[in-house]
Amino acid sequence: MRILTVIYEFPPIGGGGGRAAYDICKELAARGHDVSVLTAHMQGLPFQNNEDGIHVTRISSLRREPFRATFFTMLAYVLAGLWAGLRLIYIHRPDIIHTHFAVPSGALAWTLSVLTGIPYVLTAHLGDVPGGVPEKTGKWFRWLEPFTKPIWRRAKKVVAVSEFTRQLALQHYAVEVQVVPNGVDALHLVPVEVKLNKRPHLVFAGRFVYQKNPLAIVKILSHLKDLDWSCSMLGDGPMFEEVKKEIEKYDMSARFNLPGWVTPEDVLDQFSKGDILFMPSFSEGLPVVGVQALAKGLALVTSRIGGFLDLVDHEENGYLVEVHDELAFSQALRKLISSPEVLLQFRKASVKKSRDFDIQKVVDKYQQIFQSVLNEG
Repeated sequence: MRILTVIYEFPPIGGGGGRAAYDICKELAARGHDVSVLTAHMQGLPFQNNEDGIHVTRISSLRREPFRATFFTMLAYVLAGLWAGLRLIYIHRPDIIHTHFAVPSGALAWTLSVLTGIPYVLTAHLGDVPGGVPEKTGKWFRWLEPFTKPIWRRAKKVVAVSEFTRQLALQHYAVEVQVVPNGVDALHLVPVEVKLNKRPHLVFAGRFVYQKNPLAIVKILSHLKDLDWSCSMLGDGPMFEEVKKEIEKYDMSARFNLPGWVTPEDVLDQFSKGDILFMPSFSEGLPVVGVQALAKGLALVTSRIGGFLDLVDHEENGYLVEVHDELAFSQALRKLISSPEVLLQFRKASVKKSRDFDIQKVVDKYQQIFQSVLNEG
C-alpha cells in the first residue's frame, strides 16, 4: 500500500499529535508499506530525508519555533503544500492520503483529494475540533467552522484519538467517527522491572502554554514542600519564564529541573527516571506523553478531562482530579509521594494498562481502515 501522510507538525516540530503520526508511519513502513509525509519545514531541518523508512518532505511555512504554530504559518503550509503535494502524488502515486488534524492539514488533504480523486482518512486530535481547546482556537472557529464541514464530509473515514474527541466532533459534524487511540511501541518501552526512586520524581511534559496549566504545577507542589520530591518540567513555550519566576517565588529552584525544549528521546529518558506524570491540563485529546508514561510505568495524576479519561483508571494507576481543584491535586500527590507501596502498585498497573495502546494494535486498525476505503473504491 502507498500512503501519503499530510500533517503540518512532524517531529521534531510540534507536540504529541506529530509524534503519534510518526509512530504510525514508522510501523507502517516497517510492515513494507510505501509511506511518504508532507509536513512543515523549520530552519535547521532538511527539506528532504528518509527517517526509519519514511520519505519525509518538508515545505517552507514561515515556521520559527518548534512549539508554536500561528494562523499564518498554518495558512502558509496549506498554500505551499498544494504544489508540493501534487508533485509528491506524481512521484509516489499514493493509494490513499492519511491526514492528521482537520485544520490545517485537512484543508490541504481535501484540496489534493478533489484535484486527484485520491481518497483520504482524517484523524482528529481535539485541537482541530470546535470547542476542543477554546482558549486557543475559539476565535478561529467562530468564522472557520463552516469552511471545515466539507473536510469532514469528504473524508472516507474519520478517526478520533479518544472517546471525548469523538463525542465533541459528533456535536459539530454529521459524519461517522470511530476511535483509534494514539499508540506507543510498548514492547520496547516497558521496563524489565519497575523500581521506585528513593526520592519520588514527578514529570511534566508539554508546551508551556495556558492549555497545559504549567503554573498550577508549581503552586500545587508548593503545598508539599514538607515532603521529599523532585520535579522535571520538559518543554518550552510562552509561559516558560513565568514558570521559572513562580518556582523562584516559592523558593523551590533546587527541586525543579527545566531543560527547555527536548527531543522525544529525551522525554522517554526522563520518564525512565520518573515515578509520577503530573498533568493538570485544561484540555487534552489523547496525549502521547500520557501513553508513553503508561508504558514506562509511571503513575498518572491528571485532570479529569479529555483523553486522560482513557488513560487513567482512578485509584488504580493514578488519580483523576477536577481541573480547578488544587487541594485535591495536592492530596492525590501526597498519597503517592508518602506511600511507596501505593506508588509501586499504581506504577505496575500503568504498565499493564499500556498494552491497550500498543502501536501494533493501533496500526492494525489503521491498516483495516485504509484497506476498507480502497476496497470500497
